[in-house]
Amino acid sequence: MNISHSATSAKIPKGIWILGFVSMFMDISSEIIHSLLPVFMVSTLGASMFVVGVIEGVAEATALIVKIFSGALSDYLGKRKGLAVLGYGLGALSKPFFAIAGTPGMVFTARFADRIGKGIRGAPRDALVADLVSPDIRGAAFGLRQSLDTIGAFLGPLLAIGLMLLLANDFRTIFWLAAIPAFISVALLYFGLKEPAHKASTQRTNPIKLENIKRLNRPYWWVVFIGAVFTLARFSEAFLVLRAQQGGLALALVPLVLVIMNLVYSMSAYPIGKLSDRMSHRTLLTWGLVVLIIADLVLATSNHWAIVLIGVAIWGLHMGMTQGLLATMIANTAPADLRGTAFGFFNLVSGVAMLFASVVAGLTWDSFGPEYTFIVGATMSLLALILVLRNKARQQ
Repeated sequence: MNISHSATSAKIPKGIWILGFVSMFMDISSEIIHSLLPVFMVSTLGASMFVVGVIEGVAEATALIVKIFSGALSDYLGKRKGLAVLGYGLGALSKPFFAIAGTPGMVFTARFADRIGKGIRGAPRDALVADLVSPDIRGAAFGLRQSLDTIGAFLGPLLAIGLMLLLANDFRTIFWLAAIPAFISVALLYFGLKEPAHKASTQRTNPIKLENIKRLNRPYWWVVFIGAVFTLARFSEAFLVLRAQQGGLALALVPLVLVIMNLVYSMSAYPIGKLSDRMSHRTLLTWGLVVLIIADLVLATSNHWAIVLIGVAIWGLHMGMTQGLLATMIANTAPADLRGTAFGFFNLVSGVAMLFASVVAGLTWDSFGPEYTFIVGATMSLLALILVLRNKARQQ
């Protein structure tokens, strides 16, 4: 088993590790801010839960929708690194604006700019991962990048807890400090990554014109559809943070929610990515949905901080089981010259679903109570599970 692990690790090229560390540093920056932002908006700026849901939904949907254009452009140009640098750069430049925000509207503007940057970089980066490795280790490569990314996602909230204790809950100073790893991320990508050579094309074609779209086959569109249903079932993690705060978790310890979620996510993403290179993707999807249903039901049961943290850990396991897997399935079902576009369409559809899911979650929370938000999530997860099982039965 250890021999297999080291052999796989040795085959993963340097570029995947660079992309992973770039993601890690940007996530450290983003998660320091995002782990505190819902509480900052509600307690300092006086935002309602509905406003939090709208801001989170629009911000995340923007990132996902923009990916279609950056992905298609990277296919058209035959180059992906420049767009990735632009996206990470915009994300870094947006960070100081959280520190000076005086209204929910200013937070919205900063989140909007940050997520545009994420949208610009996302599809080209994912296509770069697929370009850098052979198909037999693609699941492991996506899992490794996702794992390093998620290490940043739990280190960020850990740093947020330490800074909140050290700086006596001074949100704005912490947001200023959060900008530092974001700029490290941009420098590492610009100076550290060499883009693989692409075959020269005698004629550039529009990746999103009809004849190219027709080359994205039925298995690809099935993954897009299932990814959208997944997103409907999994609203913004801001609601996990607020559930823990509602249960009496101390303000400085609220980021612990994202620490636990992302620790489990990080630990599971790479081994499950490796497993996906040898196992049925539909079976893994099925178990991922079962885990999400369990997480939602646990979170609906009680707001006691210990119960919430158990639910959050199970939520993180679901993320580790499904996010790299869906990316691998997109890469495997799309033509190589349309990978950026394929990731873009996938994220466009998921973006619309994310906006809808977060707004519904906020309205449900305000109207009926937080437990019903998670019951709705479990119901959507059950629907996705039924769809996956029916499709699996049809394929047999």
